[in-house]
Amino acid sequence: MTNKWNAQNSDPVARGLMQGFPPPPELRVGTEGDISGSSFPQTRWAFSHQRELKATANVRRGSAPASALPRKLRDDIDGVSFTTMEGEQMTWAQSVDAMFTDGIVILHRGSVVYETYRGALTPELPHIAFSMTKSFVGLLAGVLAHEGAIDPAAPVAHYIPELEGSAFADATVRQVMDMTVGVKYSEVYTDPAAEVRTYGIAAGYGKPPEGYDGPRSIVDFLRTLKKQGEHGAAFAYKTCNTEVLAWIAQRVTGTPMAQLISERIWQRIGAEEDANIIVDPVGMAACGGGMSLALRDLARFGEMMRNSGRFNGQEIVPGAVVDDIARGAKPEDFAKAGYTTMQGWSYRGQWWVSHNNLGAYTARGIHGQACWIAPTAELVIARFASHPVAANGNSVLDKVSLPAYAAMAAHLMRG
Repeated sequence: MTNKWNAQNSDPVARGLMQGFPPPPELRVGTEGDISGSSFPQTRWAFSHQRELKATANVRRGSAPASALPRKLRDDIDGVSFTTMEGEQMTWAQSVDAMFTDGIVILHRGSVVYETYRGALTPELPHIAFSMTKSFVGLLAGVLAHEGAIDPAAPVAHYIPELEGSAFADATVRQVMDMTVGVKYSEVYTDPAAEVRTYGIAAGYGKPPEGYDGPRSIVDFLRTLKKQGEHGAAFAYKTCNTEVLAWIAQRVTGTPMAQLISERIWQRIGAEEDANIIVDPVGMAACGGGMSLALRDLARFGEMMRNSGRFNGQEIVPGAVVDDIARGAKPEDFAKAGYTTMQGWSYRGQWWVSHNNLGAYTARGIHGQACWIAPTAELVIARFASHPVAANGNSVLDKVSLPAYAAMAAHLMRG
């Protein structure tokens, strides 16, 4: 697949996907008699049109004007060169194509120095964030812990008694936040028997196959998960943790996640566009990967994090919460997960932390979604993509993207 397709011939606009009134059957995505909206290259249209394909809840931006994003566009970005982890020489412009990028915004010292949109994405369209959604949930949980509404040391069952008898009952909230829970759950997207496939059906990402008799909501799915290994022994990336954490946050606040994000973050940062989040068949938000948002708003969110929780002339979240995330967790726990492209990293509060000389940490999602924050370089890189590979580590995405980001930081720090 990746050998056949490239950024140009997979472009959904050039291919005419969903164009016409109505679009001809062979060009429809995610509609009756369609070509699948979950298969590449149709994803290059679908990732920017989730509200047309799935049930969603609105994340309201509010009625205030959008916050300013100063523009100081530079003409020297595309030529920045670097060496990939596999030894290939590449320019920034080449990496944008290689990652099947839908859009990138680079903020340096709070100003937009680079912005581009490709494929179906335009500045006003929300693009699915996939697992970057986790970082919103983790940040909100950190705020609630800071406020005393959640005790990170408490067992999950203290807040969610419905999970008694599941893997999570005796796990602490902190272990859920940092994904060190011992739970039988496979995140291998290519394995048809992996629990992540059942989760996808329960969360509303896709329709159940004929004869399916498994869980049909997120909470029903979480109740089925059993313990495997010891809690706190190692980091293991498993989306089910985020759904438990989101359940706790919604339970203690009595507020659905779409409203929590709107009130606590979206309206306060002065978002330019409403966001949305996929909901399961009973109306619970798919917090492990269901949020869609506009690219400039992702950049605003990243800039707020870079500034220790301050943006739009106010404190959005306490600086202590952001600083705790940026410090990271134990790299030795993270190392047990075997991410060869992220050696020395850790995972804290649903964020990936590099521990490098830039102090970089990131929200990230499959198919190339990223909000990469490098405080030392005063840099935020917000990216949406539709790469054919769904991996979240040990893939071509990291082998190209992480060296590209480091090279961009070095370039901008030189002036």
